[in-house]
Amino acid sequence: MQKESVRKEIKKIVEIALCEDCALDDITSDLTIPKNSIVSFEIKAREDIIFCGHDVISEAFLALKNSPKFKNSKLDFKISAKDGALISKTKSIAFGAGDAKLVFAAERVVLNLIQHLSGVATFTQQFVAALNNKKIKILDTRKTLPGLRFLQKYAVEVGGGKNHRFSLADMILIKDNHIAAAGSIPKAVAACADSKLKIEIECDTVEQVVEAIKAKPDVILLDNMKISDIKKSIKIINKKSQIEVSGGVNLKTVKEFSGLEIDFISVGSLTHSARAVDIGLDIV
Repeated sequence: MQKESVRKEIKKIVEIALCEDCALDDITSDLTIPKNSIVSFEIKAREDIIFCGHDVISEAFLALKNSPKFKNSKLDFKISAKDGALISKTKSIAFGAGDAKLVFAAERVVLNLIQHLSGVATFTQQFVAALNNKKIKILDTRKTLPGLRFLQKYAVEVGGGKNHRFSLADMILIKDNHIAAAGSIPKAVAACADSKLKIEIECDTVEQVVEAIKAKPDVILLDNMKISDIKKSIKIINKKSQIEVSGGVNLKTVKEFSGLEIDFISVGSLTHSARAVDIGLDIV
């Protein structure tokens, strides 16, 4: 992804998050913290992670600093971690000093986003490491949180994975329901004859693979198949189409596919089930 596109998306999401959190109306800080109180702070990893969210930190702090409430407030910070970096437990991600009310107003939005994005990146890297085969790409899916798809898919890239389609408009993916509605695989593919988009066909059985390969799709998706059926399908396809494997793949089972002649493994859990990693902001 282009860095400028990522930064624009982060800026948009950060603005929404700050608004949602009423960051300029922090009643607790406004009542308990004396005016112009300065604090030194540090954001640190509390476990080993693949970091993702450098621009989240800068955008959140700068958005508040540029607001009417904090325009005259002091704030200096430095982000020491780059996206994609392995950050060990207790190591610094960012540090600085500034108006206590500003720092506390940004804290939750910053942590929510970098914990989640770093969680996705870390989880993705674990899949890449467990697979241990650079020829096979770990893909994400469209199973993303509404509004956060762009950033979640960016985090997958940061973790060493690759992006599948971003939306329904990006490519043709003929799935089981399309086949059922169209009447058959040949009918579904024939209806796409005039399209110049990449075509992928989902197959649940070896019999469907036999039928699908006749349509000469760009990719055949082997969905929820047993290893024995995947191996049969690979022989049938015989490198005439790229091969994607999907369906319940986890960190324990992904190793089973490492020696197969396939191109992609798509993993929905990269985005819909990644655990938020432990990152904290402490006053020092």
